[in-house]
Amino acid sequence: MCVEAIHKGIKMLNSKYYKRATACLLAIAAMTSVGCLATHGVSMGILSVPIPVSPYHQTKAEDDHWVRERYSKVPILGPVAAGGPHAALDPPSNDEVMRAFMKAHPLKTGIPFLYDIQRNNVRIVKEKIADYIDPPRFYPMIGPAQLHHAHYKCTVHYSEIVYVGWPVPHTLVDEEAVEVLYIDHNHLHMVGNVDGGNDSPY
Repeated sequence: MCVEAIHKGIKMLNSKYYKRATACLLAIAAMTSVGCLATHGVSMGILSVPIPVSPYHQTKAEDDHWVRERYSKVPILGPVAAGGPHAALDPPSNDEVMRAFMKAHPLKTGIPFLYDIQRNNVRIVKEKIADYIDPPRFYPMIGPAQLHHAHYKCTVHYSEIVYVGWPVPHTLVDEEAVEVLYIDHNHLHMVGNVDGGNDSPY
């Protein structure tokens, strides 16, 4: 009886092993047939399986590049012409003001029906408060140049609505919310008879 029981157990184990092996082979065949893994050429193994990535990372990378390209660099302009205008001509754009506003006063929200904040009826008032040019001096990797200071006071008027859904549902409305931002548009002017080459804008 014992020998028969042992043989019976071995047969059951063998049958389970064969079933599991067959299931693994079928799974591998299914994965290679649907295009998830490369079946020709150089294979990267498990790294060839596509991994879902949140669109947040793509949007953040694009926003970082936008800010670095437009707002994080100091422009180098040509020399100031004798008798020409010395005033800065480009005030901050609405996009630049709103990005500075969101950085200084970020939205602490993201829980629908529990806590949400809305900002509506945005109005931006820009005012130049300083515009002057420093005497010429030598800047490393640039050469002789003048630093042109342009300071702007940007006042953002908006209405803010705060929705609170728990524990006591209520709504807070501020129709006359105000935020004051100071933005600098400093840039450099080359000094002297500048020869920047064929690709130079001055």
